[in-house]
Amino acid sequence: MYQLTFDTQAFIKQHWQQTPVVLTQAFADFVDPIAADELAGLACEEEISSRIVVTKDNQWDVIQGPFEDYDAYGETKWQLLVQAVNHWYPDSQPLVDAFRFLPDWRFDDLMVSFATPEGGVGPHIDNYDVFIIQGEGERRWKVGDKGNHQRRGGDATSPLVDDFEPIIDVVLKKGDVLYIPPGYPHCGETLSLALSYSIGFRAPSQQELLTQLADSLIDNNSGHKRFTSKSEATDPGVVSQTQQQGIMQLLAELATQPEKYQTMLGKLLSQNRFELDICEGEEPVTLEELQEMVQDNAIIARIGGLKVLRLENDQQCRLFINGEVYPLEDVTEAQLILLANTMTLDSENATDLLANASIGQLLVELINQGLYYLAE
Repeated sequence: MYQLTFDTQAFIKQHWQQTPVVLTQAFADFVDPIAADELAGLACEEEISSRIVVTKDNQWDVIQGPFEDYDAYGETKWQLLVQAVNHWYPDSQPLVDAFRFLPDWRFDDLMVSFATPEGGVGPHIDNYDVFIIQGEGERRWKVGDKGNHQRRGGDATSPLVDDFEPIIDVVLKKGDVLYIPPGYPHCGETLSLALSYSIGFRAPSQQELLTQLADSLIDNNSGHKRFTSKSEATDPGVVSQTQQQGIMQLLAELATQPEKYQTMLGKLLSQNRFELDICEGEEPVTLEELQEMVQDNAIIARIGGLKVLRLENDQQCRLFINGEVYPLEDVTEAQLILLANTMTLDSENATDLLANASIGQLLVELINQGLYYLAE
């Protein structure tokens, strides 16, 4: 178990999406959930996103994985980063669970890095919130203030920025956590062989929302309302300010109509950016077989990284799982909450849920799809 030592609600009020902060000894007696050689093994796999960043003077070379050997990189000035470790390494899930005081829809992934002395990725700005947890070793972190930071080399698409004046300059030790909201430049430098854990949270951009909304309207053959007005400008070559606002108001109206956006939003927010470790069994399970196994004290668990979401005030009874909609019938709100909030259903909870025909069918379907699995 990983237990945070700080007041999470006070953190949300004072720092969340507002200001960076160092949370000294946020984990007492921190134990690394994964070893460096195990992380290196994950980076050998084709389906797992990984990269090595090599520091060269004031530049950083990025090599995409998978990797078969690390000898060529030497003993200093490089860093291995592996994305979505929580999808592939179940022992890392308890560390993620410690941050479930924030909603699951925001959670992106657990990235783990192994860094040699002087290794790093350079000064950069992220468009998401991140908690950096220090494991073995020590790393020095600098965080700058928000501002008009110049992109390194003049590349507007690069996350790298020119050097900045730090407002935080700290050496993180085992169990320390550094929180950085979006938009703050930061840079880490490794002082000794180190393992670090980055837990990221992100929200959809306007581009993503508009793209998904447009696709949803097209798929459902809706959104046909057009702009109308009772007066026109006298100048034939002008679009009046009133009409500009009226046309854009058509989009704003969609935000007041849950039937237009709820399905789109649930599907979008339950998707993962990284591949999941699907756990399909050799033979499909039936409801009767599942009930028997649960009666024998089997538990039903989600695969790592799977998002199971419900929408408050949803107009339909349903769950959103991995970008798909799962309608349910004759299900109570308490049962929906249990399914959405619980990572592992013990035999008692599973037995109660399986007594509902709709939920039983859902759990059988999810297990056969490899999104849930049975364990002892």
